Amino acid sequence: MISYDVFWETMKRKGMSQYRLTKDFKISESVFTRMRRRDYLGLRKVEDLCRALDCDISDIVRYVPDEKQ
Repeated sequence: MISYDVFWETMKRKGMSQYRLTKDFKISESVFTRMRRRDYLGLRKVEDLCRALDCDISDIVRYVPDEKQ
């Protein structure tokens, strides 16, 4: 499973708001909704978030192994 929990921590650490990401970096509100639902997010959007937050992909997403394996 992909987790976006680290994104919210990164956003807070960087002092960035959803409003600013939407307004200044043209990140759609639907991106945040999909992240909250743990829905798939394309790499282009992850790249946009990395650029906006000046961070690495590991600051946006984490892979959490399924416990059934």
